[in-house]
Amino acid sequence: MNRLSDTDALDIETSDSIDAQAASWFARNRNDASRADRKAFAAWQAVPAHARAYAEFEQLWADLGQLQQLNKPVPLPKRKPPLWRSALAVAAALLCAVLATHIGAPRELYHTQVATHAKGMRTLNLPDGSTLYVNANTHIRVDFNAHQRILHLDKGQLYIEVAADKERPLYVQAGESSVRVVGTGFDVRRGPQQLVVSVAHGQVAFEPDGKTPVTLLGARQRAVYNYAKGTLQQQTLSAEEVADWRSGHLSFRNRELASLIDELSLYRPQAPLQVNKAIAQLKVSGNLDVNDPDALLNALPALLPVKTMVSADGIVRIEPSK
Repeated sequence: MNRLSDTDALDIETSDSIDAQAASWFARNRNDASRADRKAFAAWQAVPAHARAYAEFEQLWADLGQLQQLNKPVPLPKRKPPLWRSALAVAAALLCAVLATHIGAPRELYHTQVATHAKGMRTLNLPDGSTLYVNANTHIRVDFNAHQRILHLDKGQLYIEVAADKERPLYVQAGESSVRVVGTGFDVRRGPQQLVVSVAHGQVAFEPDGKTPVTLLGARQRAVYNYAKGTLQQQTLSAEEVADWRSGHLSFRNRELASLIDELSLYRPQAPLQVNKAIAQLKVSGNLDVNDPDALLNALPALLPVKTMVSADGIVRIEPSK
């Protein structure tokens, strides 16, 4: 599992200098920061080099404010000439440009909600040039503003081909979990028991919760986060396995039964599915027609030593056959 080092974090940020990043964050923070803004800024500032650059920029801005109050030309307070003075001056100019650009600019540029039902997959072209694929029984809130693009995945599954925009990273928020990208193609499924992130191409930074370190995922990699256990597992995929639900058919090999049932639940929202812990880790291979999920459910006893039982409250339980 790859963890986010200081060097990796710089790679995920834009190719601009750290000082320019500090200037951009300073400009954003002068507005009313959203919860996602504050969370993204905290992650960025956790890198020591970023925190130093931001503190220096705050000091420079304070110095500029003092000069403005004096209302006459005076030299900046003398300090030890750091190596990055010229870069910081460039960052100051960038800040002025950013502030000037966003004066009067609307915070929210695009906002909508997407809801699908059984057999209700949809494809949407977003205004930033991204293409969003939405699976059945999914609810998403889209919130694009001048500084970032956020997809709130309340439930279900999405795949998105993200249009690159270094000035506005894209986040998928699924409860306490966050996925950050600039431009890539990836899939996120929020099920009853698991959150699954699969990458087709590019790279994403996946933060399962506020405690687990950020994980970098590249092409044909998948991370499965178990809510109850708080564990994260990584897997390697074939290119065809990422978001294969868009074709209407899923193929799976040596899949844990609990994970398969969690995905199957997406297509059967009317009746909750539960798996006995004694058989949760059994491995199974096969195919799923997303338009006929009960066919797989009915076939399970022929594939594994299990049986299905329907309780009085409508819950379908998968139990050991013996």
